[in-house]
Amino acid sequence: MQDLPIRLCTVAELKVYFTSFLRNAGDQSISESHFLEPNRNCNLTSWSSGCEAGWASAANPGQKYDYNETNPKKMPFRTSNSKPCCEGFFCPEGLTCMIPCPLGAHCPVAKLNPATGICLPYHYQLPSGKPNHTCGAADMWVPVHLGNEIFCDPGYYCPTTIKKIECPRGYYCRMGSRVKYRCFAGTQCEKGTEIPSMQVFGVLLIALLTAILIVVYNCSDQVISTRYEKQAKSREAAAQYARDAAQARQKSRASKDNWKPSGLQGLQETLSRTFTRTKTKNATGPQVNKKDTHSIDDNLEDKSSSNLESGDKSINTKHARKASKELHTRSQIFKYAYGQIEREKAMDGMNMDMMYDGEGISLRKRPRIEVAFKELTLTLKGKRKNIMRCVSGKILPGRISAVMGPSGAGKTTFLSALTGKITGCNMSGMILINGKNESIHSYKKIVGFVPQDDIVHGDLTVEENLRFSARCRLSADIPKADKVLITERVIESLGLQGVRDSKVGTVEKRGISGGQKKRVNVGLEMVMEPSLLILDEPTSGLDSASSSLLLRALRREALEGVNISMVVHQPSYSLYKMFDDLILLAKGGLTVYHGPVEKVEEYFGGMGITIPDRVNTPDHLIDILEGITKPGGNVTAQQLPVKWMLHNGYRVPPDMLHLCEENGSSSAHVEPVEHADSQREVEKYNYFTTPDLSGRVTPGVFRQYRYYIGRVAKQRLRDARVQAADYIILLLAGACLGTMAEVSDVSFGYSGYQYTVIAVSLLCMIGALRTFSSDKLQYRRESASGMNSLSYFLAKDTMDLLNVVMKPLVYLCMFYFFSYPRSSFESNYLVLLCLVYCVTGISYTLAISLEFSQAQLWSVLLPVVLTLIANQDKTSAVSLVSRFVFPRWALEAFVTANAKEYTGVWLMTRCAALKKFNFDIHNSKKCLCYLMATGFGCRVLAFICLMSRSK
Repeated sequence: MQDLPIRLCTVAELKVYFTSFLRNAGDQSISESHFLEPNRNCNLTSWSSGCEAGWASAANPGQKYDYNETNPKKMPFRTSNSKPCCEGFFCPEGLTCMIPCPLGAHCPVAKLNPATGICLPYHYQLPSGKPNHTCGAADMWVPVHLGNEIFCDPGYYCPTTIKKIECPRGYYCRMGSRVKYRCFAGTQCEKGTEIPSMQVFGVLLIALLTAILIVVYNCSDQVISTRYEKQAKSREAAAQYARDAAQARQKSRASKDNWKPSGLQGLQETLSRTFTRTKTKNATGPQVNKKDTHSIDDNLEDKSSSNLESGDKSINTKHARKASKELHTRSQIFKYAYGQIEREKAMDGMNMDMMYDGEGISLRKRPRIEVAFKELTLTLKGKRKNIMRCVSGKILPGRISAVMGPSGAGKTTFLSALTGKITGCNMSGMILINGKNESIHSYKKIVGFVPQDDIVHGDLTVEENLRFSARCRLSADIPKADKVLITERVIESLGLQGVRDSKVGTVEKRGISGGQKKRVNVGLEMVMEPSLLILDEPTSGLDSASSSLLLRALRREALEGVNISMVVHQPSYSLYKMFDDLILLAKGGLTVYHGPVEKVEEYFGGMGITIPDRVNTPDHLIDILEGITKPGGNVTAQQLPVKWMLHNGYRVPPDMLHLCEENGSSSAHVEPVEHADSQREVEKYNYFTTPDLSGRVTPGVFRQYRYYIGRVAKQRLRDARVQAADYIILLLAGACLGTMAEVSDVSFGYSGYQYTVIAVSLLCMIGALRTFSSDKLQYRRESASGMNSLSYFLAKDTMDLLNVVMKPLVYLCMFYFFSYPRSSFESNYLVLLCLVYCVTGISYTLAISLEFSQAQLWSVLLPVVLTLIANQDKTSAVSLVSRFVFPRWALEAFVTANAKEYTGVWLMTRCAALKKFNFDIHNSKKCLCYLMATGFGCRVLAFICLMSRSK
């Protein structure tokens, strides 16, 4: 061994050897040849014994050479003193130097098999004609699929290249191991075990996780039910306390009244009426006495009225509000709320116009919103068809207006136009808010719109729906106790006490009745205390008693100065008489009447139209407009809109002038209408350009985010069965793919990881679709009412982070222990975590921008198609795209994480495999960053789509 330094290979000789196995050979990235190219020592003219496999020569004496020289043409001459290769080294055929065996290799001196002439355990033969030639050490180090002679055998570990030890019991040793690895608890590893049997461990893990999921599946709803049972007991106790207190006050008041002398009692009543009347007279705010419809022209000229006028609060109101801020416990809040409700009931019974004497609160007046409209005309885009024509009038605060007419008269269109919700139309005319030409969107925080469909969260209870709307839409400075009071008052007024803790229900899951759901739909807008309340057919599907209950609740809102307008179909006579104003529309969106209800018969009677006995007035008028009943008198149904225009001095459209002539009216009062120059698109809400004139500051982004988090958490708990099913599918997929996948030392488990990327991406994308697809309608309603979209999106994404963290863990618990790759559990989990975060963001974008069925189809196609693209060969034209798809990043991160565990004797195999897949061992962190950046970018894109779709 004294001449060992002069027998070791230089850098130039190492370069000749290793490049021979990694040179490109056509489409093959690894050469199948075991022979080296000719060099200055071993060629056709010079072939010493050192050129044979397992032999080496010393450098010729007297020459100077540099070990770090990289030029193969300057390698030293080695033709003298040829000997067998030393133990722990390998000497390839075609080179005359020795190369140290890498760690994890076992390179003993070979033994000759006399029968075959082969040096075992290697596969080279001794040269013929050289009887003194003996076997040396190893002859080559190549990728494992080309030869594994020097690799430490499976079931053994080799601490050095010349020592091999059998793996003891309780440990396992894979091929090429330098150390022994302890088996996992619960697995059995006999002596000489290569890979521990993890199937038993995996089966036990499946049983454990399945048991946990079954418990969650069956008991998830019990957590919320138990909590609500406690709240119900606290609420009932508070309600009983309030009722007892109200009865005690009533008895005390009755006893005082009986004790007083009649003279003093009469004097006190007189003074009380005097001061009450004086206070009511001096109070500011809208008056609720019915008035005739004023001329619209007077309103257009009067622009001095303020935007918002609110009534003064009494001293008792301030004291009550201050006291409510000091309430913290649930019991105290419920006692306060029910106490106020009982006082209001008592005052209603005493017919004192909600004014409290000495204790309690007065009825608060809300900001005024008066909506005036002149010659409002709507035309479909791209067509010259009018769906509403020349509608003029105004709706006043403190009054309830009923919009009626036959089908196709544009009732819903009319109210949608007033609230700025109409789309696909061009509009002409004017809409004034409090006498000023301002957008209704500037008052969206105090405008309530009840859609015709019951757009309510079916997986929440009645109280949860109402409380959430109150929290997010009421002013931020209102104490929690007052918000509870408002919610309880709405529940009480709408008669929802018996179903307050019942889930609303959906089409698939039965909940409360249709009439109750309709009232919850209205209550969502009532709890935010609007100044303008628009309702689209709120009484449809309700019986007479429920409709009357709803109208009484709306009447109380009108007493607080709320401007209420609603579309009504076939109201009963008693219900009809509860309205203040009637807006009657004919087909084509023409006004037939707009004024007080008590003057309807008087107006139509002046034209000779009389209402028969025992016939409901609106039913008879609608039958006339439908053509079912003849109007009578000297007028036709087509002339009724013109009659109204002439009656109020409005201008008549040119194409309706002939109706005036048929009626014999003077054309001197008729002026043609020109709308062509004033046609414009219906104004849309713009967050940046539309000012907020509502005067209400609702909770900010973070506070609403907290409310949304609580709501989404409840929804996920109630939807835990679906979540558990997703996890069970992931468990089964991980077990099946882990069993089927072959973790080959040649490809580093590429095929198994390929299946993993497809399965995990597909399952997680389909599961994430439910995040935004299930409540699109609810979101659009909440967004239109002024709730914060960013809070909504962040809350949904935050709750989905639990799935992003848990789903990779559940899948990997099965896949890893069934396939058992060399890479660590943590590195595989990190890649899966980034992959799930990426595909979840993509799924958000699909769910928001597409219909649910289309989004499902894309969620299935994308993982499969993109994985096929990622596997395209470098020569394919599609390979240019393959570098920019998420399956390639995930595959590269998986393979490189696994390849990093192949060191020492595996380096040749690792380099060959990575070159074949065109992967870079240093790109693992970069691939993870690409996945996370794609997930984040898709979330930003999804939020932009969410904002654009809501408009």
